Amino acid sequence: MRVYIDEDLCIGCGLCASIEPSVFEMGDDNLSHVVGDVTDDNEEAVHEAVESCPVDAIKEE
Repeated sequence: MRVYIDEDLCIGCGLCASIEPSVFEMGDDNLSHVVGDVTDDNEEAVHEAVESCPVDAIKEE
């Protein structure tokens, strides 16, 4: 599984970074960025972050 952020949709709420900080981080531009890989250990939390995004800005591939 791979994830990316649609920066046109991201509102910078930070929920994803609070759920899984090893994969998501808030940037200086106040938007979320993917900074880590999805692994077996964090896949469940990443999926929770995807489902929790209030504007569906996190996309899975």
